[in-house]
Amino acid sequence: MAFRMGARGLSTMLASVALLASGAGAEPRLKVCVDYGCDKTSAARLDAAASNRIAGLFSRIDSAEAERTAVARAIGEMERIVGRQTGTGTDAPRNTGLEDRNGQLDCIAESHNTLTYLQFLDDHGHLDYHSISGRVVRRRNLFGTHWTAVLEEYGSGQRYAVDSWYGANGDPAEIQPLAAWLQGARPVDDAD
Repeated sequence: MAFRMGARGLSTMLASVALLASGAGAEPRLKVCVDYGCDKTSAARLDAAASNRIAGLFSRIDSAEAERTAVARAIGEMERIVGRQTGTGTDAPRNTGLEDRNGQLDCIAESHNTLTYLQFLDDHGHLDYHSISGRVVRRRNLFGTHWTAVLEEYGSGQRYAVDSWYGANGDPAEIQPLAAWLQGARPVDDAD
């Protein structure tokens, strides 16, 4: 009887081997931004239970669209976990004008953290339909700049903005085609 392993199984196995090789059973450690502009960073850990909850979001993915939905939820879950450890759990949606408030993040910090979370998802074999494509900025005027992390869908090459800035800490990230995001598209329920 032949043994076959799909891409997700192989990626998960390789990520597990890498984790074990780096320190048997060590909890994944994430370096995250904890203030406006990402001037300060902190380390956070994901224990086995948290990693398993995140993995569960990707257990029945059969399309790129379903994977993007799981990514949005995973970003929210990772924000909740990290927020409890770093003081960013009180991060309010958007920029509140309270830059000095502990734990409040701007789009620069949010996009860096989202990129960190996407890298975690990729390193643990959860991205079968997308690759990470870094961060981009849109500029509408001198003060109207906004940053986001980006995923690229395999095959189609379609790029998607993965933007956690619009929601409060722990809300699913907003994911939309990058072209629309660059034109200034906002979430449907965004009042501005």
